[in-house]
Amino acid sequence: MKYEVILFDMDDTLFDFRLSEEEALQKTFLEFGMPKGVSDYRTSYREISSILWGELEQGMIMLSELKVERFRRLFLKHGLEVDAKEFGNRYLENLGKGFHLKPGAEKLCKNLSNYRLAVLSNGFHTVQDSRIKRSALNNTFVDLITSERAGYQKPDSRIFDYAFSKLQIKDKDRVLIVGDSLTSDIKGGVNYGIDTCWFNPDHRKNCTDVLPTYEIQELIDLQKILSKSKCKENFID
Repeated sequence: MKYEVILFDMDDTLFDFRLSEEEALQKTFLEFGMPKGVSDYRTSYREISSILWGELEQGMIMLSELKVERFRRLFLKHGLEVDAKEFGNRYLENLGKGFHLKPGAEKLCKNLSNYRLAVLSNGFHTVQDSRIKRSALNNTFVDLITSERAGYQKPDSRIFDYAFSKLQIKDKDRVLIVGDSLTSDIKGGVNYGIDTCWFNPDHRKNCTDVLPTYEIQELIDLQKILSKSKCKENFID
């Protein structure tokens, strides 16, 4: 087969992050005595969080700072006297309990048992580890590689160096990264010189200069790509 290792992004690729995020925010606001917190502040929170995650990708902020800063800015904007650090820690605890999968994720991973599957995530290690272990994908991956442990985040090439070292990968041609983010997963893979597959279920237009090797709208379509690449290599051989 052409590919031997498949690196999966986690949030919004294999796992439904929006659903887990919504539940975690709801639980946390309730615990802090704000039952209408999600409806009142959801839009503001997501705007702030999106900006900060973008800054994280650019190396402008550390992950440890992000977990507090997003809530500090939210509470400051709305004049709320809430301990951002305490709220952020509790939110992450609740987020670690959310393990909703994207449609087709479980079936796809089961069908790819002949490949070495690993997760490459910009998320918090304990949170991602907890979510995987609670899900049907437990014991699916040979490793969980996070930016928190690596010290770098996608698209930084150094997180790929870290992943390749941990997984003992020698040949870039044997690796495919699958993810939903053009600026993180796909850009990182392209810059590192490995093939990429953009998971684009919402049919978003690519307005960047980042060109993925493949594009899919449903996870199960990845099997077709892998089968074709395998057949093509066998034909060449």
